[in-house]
Amino acid sequence: MTIKHSFKTAVSGLRSHKSRSLLTILGVVIGITSIILIMSIGQGAENLILGEIQSLGSRTIAVIPGREPSGPSDIAQLLTTSLTERDFQALKRKENVPTAKDIMPIVFGTATASFENDTFNLTIMGPTERALEMFNIEVEDGNFFTEDDIRSKADVVVIGSKVKEELFGASDAIGQKIKIKNKSFRVIGVMPQKGQVSFFNFDEMALSPYSTVQQYILGIKHFNRFIVEAESDELVDRTVEDVTLTLRETHQIDDPEKDDFFVQTQAEIANTLGTITSVLTLLLTSIAAISLVVGGIGIMNIMLVAVTERTREIGLRKALGARGKDILLQFLLEAVILTAIGGLMGIFFGALLSFGAGIAIRQFAGLNWHFTFPFFAAFIGLFVSAVIGLIFGLYPARQASLKSPIEALRYE
Repeated sequence: MTIKHSFKTAVSGLRSHKSRSLLTILGVVIGITSIILIMSIGQGAENLILGEIQSLGSRTIAVIPGREPSGPSDIAQLLTTSLTERDFQALKRKENVPTAKDIMPIVFGTATASFENDTFNLTIMGPTERALEMFNIEVEDGNFFTEDDIRSKADVVVIGSKVKEELFGASDAIGQKIKIKNKSFRVIGVMPQKGQVSFFNFDEMALSPYSTVQQYILGIKHFNRFIVEAESDELVDRTVEDVTLTLRETHQIDDPEKDDFFVQTQAEIANTLGTITSVLTLLLTSIAAISLVVGGIGIMNIMLVAVTERTREIGLRKALGARGKDILLQFLLEAVILTAIGGLMGIFFGALLSFGAGIAIRQFAGLNWHFTFPFFAAFIGLFVSAVIGLIFGLYPARQASLKSPIEALRYE
């Protein structure tokens, strides 16, 4: 018997039990769908995160308080108050960091802003007047605060488009006063819709001079970050070295192991977060792959039932000259065809759900999310589903091929 004839016989056998065949591959469909969905969302998240990091430019360097975390237990190290005004002034001196084009301190936190009877929970950020250039943002209405506003701790604020919409609606916000932490702030500017920039959603943010945010909103004297911009890509490493040496000097640190700060370039941040998202995606994919094993066991059970039900058919075919390997090939092909169909259906539904999830994320989360179809995962999923059909279909097929034609014809 040729493979072509065995294939037609296998398809005919599956068509005769369409409902059972569909239920048999359900586990495989769910498994492949889950894998495609997870890997697509994981790849989309990685692209989004890396895009946000790269939006700051390759010359941007972040100085973060606390020791660099090496595990979940070290996250508390980031809550230290090691970056101070003294450090900022030291880094600004050209003799200390000659290759730095600009240095900006940042403080940030959450607060509730109110205007008349309306309130809005927002992120409050305190940068310098250089934030417009550093974060590539602009003011649509009004103006941004100045260096004089920073020195005088002026009670002025620039708000995002979402904040303006929630507090003022269609009314003009410029010149109005909003309350944050029981203090009135005059709105001097409104930013256009910008969305996410380097982990901050500027649409839901209010920006005020860092000195003002420290004094009146957060009640702190330290900084949450320093953002340093090197003069060129080639000078990034030298800038990192100068920043590190300057801060060790101001903190009186002789042993690098005792650093109470760490410095990260955009490339390092991208590599770290890329590794994290890849590991998480792999972990979730491994969990989803368990359903493929469950689906394979289900296929094996159903195929054993099919062998029992079709005992007389097997006996008749053997009596007409079919060999054991012909019977083996037929039932093996049935199992492989079932799982391959399940794999194709899983890829289709996975892609469909991933595309829908991307639309929902863009619509409701306001993120610049792009749908990514994981072609490699689809290929692997289809291959694995066929292999599962081969492995879990082998035992039932062998049982069918070993049946005696005489005993099979006597089977009731």
